Amino acid sequence: MISRQVALITGSSTGIGAAIAGRLSEEGMAVVVNAVRSVETGEKLAASLPEAAFVKADVSDEAQAYDLVNEVVEKYGRLDLLVNNAGVTRAIPHTDLEAVTGGIWREILDLNVIGTWHTTVAAMPHLRKSGAGHVVNISSIAGSRPAGSSIPYAVSKAAVDHMTRLLAGVAGPEVRVNAVAPGLVDTPWTRGFTEARQRVASSAPLRRVGTPDDVAEVVLGLHRATYSTGEVVLADGGAHLLI
Repeated sequence: MISRQVALITGSSTGIGAAIAGRLSEEGMAVVVNAVRSVETGEKLAASLPEAAFVKADVSDEAQAYDLVNEVVEKYGRLDLLVNNAGVTRAIPHTDLEAVTGGIWREILDLNVIGTWHTTVAAMPHLRKSGAGHVVNISSIAGSRPAGSSIPYAVSKAAVDHMTRLLAGVAGPEVRVNAVAPGLVDTPWTRGFTEARQRVASSAPLRRVGTPDDVAEVVLGLHRATYSTGEVVLADGGAHLLI
């Protein structure tokens, strides 16, 4: 077992997850990068960090979620921080109800909600042993405001917010559970959101779109805030004041 803390970040080969992995590594943690599609990118990210590994797994599949956690613990002997970042969306106007099929609902809920649940439950025994166990769920402003790339996505993030609070109520005192809810962040997902970018940059109090590093700093801040649990922290430059 290594002496440094160990963090697992799901869906972390690019974007917000990659920034979180890099920031936690800078703080001296061993990190496990995870993805199911961007495998080569994830492997390169892990190779660039001082103490890191890459594990391919689809956390929407219960068996793979458990195997992922077990592989982390087998390699490092411990798990201290789980960041549930893996997620999926579809860009569908909220007014286009007919475009939202049952298959789209299942795809989004399976990863964003059920995948978060699988990985958290798999990790919980190891986090309890840590002495400083912590779960951070990456949610969205869409979970608490009438916004987001689609209605199923927004509903999935509302579920993540409430799951965060419910888990915090039963996981203590050994494990804390919090969430970060970003607004519009500059990632590969949002490259086509030109109108939304312009709106945020021109009217949100901080007058800019967020970066993955902005979200990573909030994750790190929550991990340091050892008396905080059950919190859903907005990281949106004040954009929620406009919705």
